Amino acid sequence: MARIRNYFLTGVVVCAPLAITLYIAWSFIGWVDSWVKPYIPARYSPDTYLPFTIPGFGLIVALVLTTLIGFLTANFVGRAVVGFGERLLGRMPLVRGIYRSLKQIFETILSNKGDMFDQVGLVEYPRKGVWSLVFMGGEKETEINEKLHVADDPLIGVFMPCTPNPTTGFLMYVRKSEIVLLDMTIEEGARLIVSAGLVAPAVKKTLVDVNGEKVEIANPALAAASQPARSKRTASSRPNR
Repeated sequence: MARIRNYFLTGVVVCAPLAITLYIAWSFIGWVDSWVKPYIPARYSPDTYLPFTIPGFGLIVALVLTTLIGFLTANFVGRAVVGFGERLLGRMPLVRGIYRSLKQIFETILSNKGDMFDQVGLVEYPRKGVWSLVFMGGEKETEINEKLHVADDPLIGVFMPCTPNPTTGFLMYVRKSEIVLLDMTIEEGARLIVSAGLVAPAVKKTLVDVNGEKVEIANPALAAASQPARSKRTASSRPNR
């Protein structure tokens, strides 16, 4: 019975992630098809000529149209049309706020300017001795940094995600000296959050600071605390060889 149980658990480990992934992918394809297919003319839809439906055809059409819109927007005429549409939306009190916020979010996520999270760290939250995982962005000059400026210790905007949904969380501004930097990647940190700490990345010997340089220890306070102990050690206290 123990062997049968182990076989069953092994099968669950193999089949469950695959089944859930296929279900999510199939649901996403069906959701896009339900939005796009009603707008496709019947003479261009393969469902009109075939006795069965083709899943994913609406998704392919959506990808082609999105790419075509991006191509047209890249030229002068397309930019003029988009600018005219944005000016119209800018005159609508409620719509303009939603549009500008969503546009800024998508531009930040999809741009190649390196403005996304680039480091994983730890901060003491919600109290001393309790550490929370945070995603760090780059150091930027903002009004918050100017109002709370401290020499050689800037404020860094960090995002503390919630478990198990990393898309929600808290935005905090923490002093650079109060952040313990980790060597794990953003993907590994996200997996750690989603799994509630069950899927932890392997321990790495070297850590990386905010400037991208490798360091021997993540918390400078630990290194400073351990330094006096080594300096007080005299020759008489060393073991004889």
